[in-house]
Amino acid sequence: MRATRFSFTCLCLFSVLSLFAQKPAVFSPGGKALNGYDPVAYFTEGRPVRGESAYAVQWQGATWHFANAQHRDAFRADPERYAPQYGGYCAYGMSRGYKAPTEADAWTILDGKLYLNYNQKVRTEWDKDRGGYIRKADENWPQVKSR
Repeated sequence: MRATRFSFTCLCLFSVLSLFAQKPAVFSPGGKALNGYDPVAYFTEGRPVRGESAYAVQWQGATWHFANAQHRDAFRADPERYAPQYGGYCAYGMSRGYKAPTEADAWTILDGKLYLNYNQKVRTEWDKDRGGYIRKADENWPQVKSR
């Protein structure tokens, strides 16, 4: 009985601590920025495209994958132009002051910038006041980036 309580207590403590663990500045599960999707493709193809490890680049502590050499080279030349806002974390979540993962198909390009959202449902909410959410997210990002 004591071993079970101890195990349960340890599990609960680990779960709580993991909530406060620092997340990288770039959304990069498994070290792959954007889950391996090509950020340049959103601009050139108008859709999410899986990148290839043969066309990978290290930038801001993450590995970015691209569909081809042209996309890789365009990113290398101007990464700030193609990298998603808020390190690829959810734009709506950032407006609320936290980092949330994103899905490749929940995206928007607005004023030449790529924004990603947690999923399509959240994107629908974000679409209701993009400008307001972007202003809040821009304010929050400097503090949240390093958490």
